[in-house]
Amino acid sequence: MSTGSQGDVQLETELFRVTKWTIEPGGAIPEHEHEYPYVVVPLVTGTMYVVNADGSEIEANLEFGVSYTRPAGAVHRVENRGSEGDIVFVETERLS
Repeated sequence: MSTGSQGDVQLETELFRVTKWTIEPGGAIPEHEHEYPYVVVPLVTGTMYVVNADGSEIEANLEFGVSYTRPAGAVHRVENRGSEGDIVFVETERLS
């Protein structure tokens, strides 16, 4: 079953993993837990929705090139509810 999302690992070392994520309109990254702190660099301006494990939601307004960070331990699903285009971002996890 297609989720409408794709993660391509671009780089992985003992210190970092860099993944480019693409979420198609109507697609989602299934629920997952972040084991490591991470930084997100949006490659588009748009809105994605973060659905937390407890059901609460965050409307994340992305701006091209404006980074944000989150701590380890987050459990959520990430959705592109728009119909205009893909949500694309690069996620860098600090592995140690």
